[in-house]
Amino acid sequence: MTVAPTPPGHPAGFGADAIHVRGLRLWAHVGVLERERLLGQWFELDLTLWWPLAPAGRGDALDLSLDYGVAIQALQRLARELCCLTLEAFAEQVLDLIERLYGPVPQRLELRKCRAPVPGFRGTVAVERWRHLERLTQPAALAAAAAASGSSSVR
Repeated sequence: MTVAPTPPGHPAGFGADAIHVRGLRLWAHVGVLERERLLGQWFELDLTLWWPLAPAGRGDALDLSLDYGVAIQALQRLARELCCLTLEAFAEQVLDLIERLYGPVPQRLELRKCRAPVPGFRGTVAVERWRHLERLTQPAALAAAAAASGSSSVR
């Protein structure tokens, strides 16, 4: 039996299904410069949550999956209310929020500042964070998390 190669961008031991939210635009008051915090600016977020999706697919049941709509709305609220200095602090708040919603599911976050206030720089600046990766190599841990959550809804 041959082992399938690890998909690009995924950690070693990847073996679970995943939900991707890509290109979520958020307006937030984050930045080292006072004007960034006062006026706000655009950020873009990519989020991956690893979760066994076959039960939801077979049963056509949202409560067996992670409702990404709940996460998107919660992230939009977070961005409106947040005021901090660093992209790193913003990313930490996002990871904490996702964990409050869904428990300790493996997650990957890339958070981009769309227009960094650096003279002559037109690109983006991003931080990438990963949390609970050890669960990717422990299918039993994912199954236990799924069973413990009972539902993807916020309670």
